[in-house]
Amino acid sequence: MTHKVTVDVVSNYIEEQSLPEDLRFVFAYHITIKNQGQQAAKLLSRHWIITDGNEQVQEVKGPGVVGETPLLQPGESFQYSSGAILNTMVGTMQGRYQMISDDGTEFLAEIPPFTLAVPNQVH
Repeated sequence: MTHKVTVDVVSNYIEEQSLPEDLRFVFAYHITIKNQGQQAAKLLSRHWIITDGNEQVQEVKGPGVVGETPLLQPGESFQYSSGAILNTMVGTMQGRYQMISDDGTEFLAEIPPFTLAVPNQVH
């Protein structure tokens, strides 16, 4: 496969920044983007879909990630961390990165759904 970029995510609850009494739940997520394709690929933009426990949806779109548009050679990976604030104890995130390969082909790297949850709240 010429274009194969995988995205792995680990999320965690940030208790010290959260204010449950004010319905403010802060989560960090740590992303690893890996180019498993045969050509270099540059990340152009991101599109996140964030859904809280009340099914309220926020969409976040923008250039790059954390102020960068990393270029990944075959076999290389890029890691970054960011965060999200929800007004519920549980939510989900998913999305995609718009990528472009060395030959000018644009493609999407899907970010699989992952859970944002306060520990011991999901049964």
